[in-house]
Amino acid sequence: MQLHQYITQQTQLSSKAVENTISLLNEDATIPFIARYRKEMTGNLDEIEIGEIVKFKETFETLEKRKKAILKTLEEQQVLSTELDNKINNSKDLIALEDLYLPFKKKRKTKAETARLQGLEPLAKMMMSQRVNDLEYTASKYTSNEVETVENALEGARFIIAEWINERTDIRNNIRYQLERFAQISSKVIKTKKDDEKAQKFKDYFDWNESLSRIPSHRFLAILRAEKEGFIRVKIEIDTERALQKMEDRIIRSQNECSEQIQLAIKDAFKRLLFPSLSNETLTVAKEKADEAAIVVFSKNLKQLLLGSPLGEKRVLAIDPGFRSGCKIVCLNAQGDLKHNETVFPHAPQNQSFDAIKKISSLAEAHKIEAIAIGNGTASRETEQLIKKIQFKHQVDVFVVSEAGASIYSASKIARDEFPNYDVTVRGAVSIGRRLQDPLAELVKIDAKSIGVGQYQHDVDQTKLKKSLDTTVESCVNTIGVNINTASESLLSYVSGIGPKLAENIVNYRNENGSFSSRNEIKKVPRLGGKAYEQAAGFLRVKNSKNPLDDSAVHPESYAIVDKMAKDINKKVTDLIGNSALIQKINLQNYCTENIGLPTLKDIVKELEKPGVDPREKAKVFSFDKNIKTISDLRVGQLLPGIVNNITNFGCFVDIGIKESGLIHVSNLSDTFVKDVNTIVSLQQQIIAKVLEVDVIRKRIQLALVK
Repeated sequence: MQLHQYITQQTQLSSKAVENTISLLNEDATIPFIARYRKEMTGNLDEIEIGEIVKFKETFETLEKRKKAILKTLEEQQVLSTELDNKINNSKDLIALEDLYLPFKKKRKTKAETARLQGLEPLAKMMMSQRVNDLEYTASKYTSNEVETVENALEGARFIIAEWINERTDIRNNIRYQLERFAQISSKVIKTKKDDEKAQKFKDYFDWNESLSRIPSHRFLAILRAEKEGFIRVKIEIDTERALQKMEDRIIRSQNECSEQIQLAIKDAFKRLLFPSLSNETLTVAKEKADEAAIVVFSKNLKQLLLGSPLGEKRVLAIDPGFRSGCKIVCLNAQGDLKHNETVFPHAPQNQSFDAIKKISSLAEAHKIEAIAIGNGTASRETEQLIKKIQFKHQVDVFVVSEAGASIYSASKIARDEFPNYDVTVRGAVSIGRRLQDPLAELVKIDAKSIGVGQYQHDVDQTKLKKSLDTTVESCVNTIGVNINTASESLLSYVSGIGPKLAENIVNYRNENGSFSSRNEIKKVPRLGGKAYEQAAGFLRVKNSKNPLDDSAVHPESYAIVDKMAKDINKKVTDLIGNSALIQKINLQNYCTENIGLPTLKDIVKELEKPGVDPREKAKVFSFDKNIKTISDLRVGQLLPGIVNNITNFGCFVDIGIKESGLIHVSNLSDTFVKDVNTIVSLQQQIIAKVLEVDVIRKRIQLALVK
């Protein structure tokens, strides 16, 4: 089967679209570039559909690589028949492929192999024929110094039969089916760990039983984590009698001494070989599915966080609050450059609140501060209340900003390179302030796993998680576009076609030569060749260029079309920018070519109407209930303002201004059934929640969505 045929079958996308997309991918085109600038070739596929093609392309290539390796091994063993060759080449998944290879796989010394060396395989074949009349007499012929008794001979033959049964594809697939449909997963607490304080968060799974096919991703991962940490034992079970009966129905054809021996071999094969192997395989498959579900949630959350509302180019005073160590203050200009830093001690034990108010007020005036960003960690509420007591001479908006991962950034090489002369506390405060100005530009500097969205990120497949999160970051960066003259190296590295090395080269060129004056100048960056320029140019913005299209998502390859559009109505390109009345006069059909059709032309026109406009909403001021300071202040029935700070498949977590986040279970999000939490709430959404239940001891808060 050809690659494009395989992907077409898996995705149900058009064959032409798949074939063209594969061709573009083989030319090192990125997903954002293909989705944005090659719509005619792909039939207008979006990033998700192209991502599916990438996934199945990799799956197919892995499968083909494994086929070649197996075929080579079988050829070397001189056991490759035409029939086996065809079966291997027609395999469509790795499990089926490995089943075909299993009988020929080199094994460690097994009971069956020992029996073969003792000359018992002929006896096993006669027993499997089920036509031997006097089995004891027949078996006695195979006794020897190594096989002392008839029972030893029969046992050895059963070991060989058990191995044959284990290698039968139909038997393996039947047990797989039973495991997939009927397996139960159960967990029991290890008695010596029952009262362990750390084990209490897994208390729900001290005595748990559930259908493996129905268990939600988050619960499965939680159970596996509890087992890994040594608090519980996990077991997979199916109806053993039913499984054995199914095997007997397929194998036993008579009722005699042979069938009795085969029954024993079937039980041995199931207990010793089939069930341990296939139950582990089933658990692995279930883990992969759970990982995939968790990674999807993580990626959705990350996307929402990265595309969170920016304040924009405003002068910000950022505070990393603390008690004993004080509040770290930094002043940033509109471009996020550090202009001033110091520490104040308004809280216990110093209680220098008057001095702190005076200092913050004077800094706000001196640096013409337009907004204050307060980290949401320790002493956040107390600092927010202090700030709200200050009578500023001009309007200053106050925001509480998530500081998840700020400590990771502050100790990173990126932060050290940015601020070599400042300690981690100053860098952390800078990160908080910049997150308010532009969440995307700042958060790309932090390992996505440290940002604090999603669940069980350390339990899922780390390679798949990283790949998914990198793809998400890349998508977000290219959706918004990047100002090449102000973007950090971290941000530039996610631009289509750029990567870390070219990002470094761009920044070095910028430092040596000053700001880029046009997109065309980007070609002068060392090692940034034609292919990289093609992939990146449309996503890189150059402000104040002579050509206004340089600050838009119109790709340079389409500039000539825009020039022609303007010329045909006797206008300049600058006349078209933002002028809907003029743009509507353009008949797009007149500009269709062999390579550029209406999808691309409509994108161009849309961009001309609002060139370079940031699609994100602006940040909004938000205030928590000032009377709620700890979990002990909560009462059932209270209505509280909150911010959604994490989304899972079973609900969302809400920051209500205290250390513990509250959970709105999926059943409390709406009066109707909710299939996808993301259809009801989004990350960083400001909501009103009702307190349903408070467990102070376990520090759990149950909420319901009001609005």
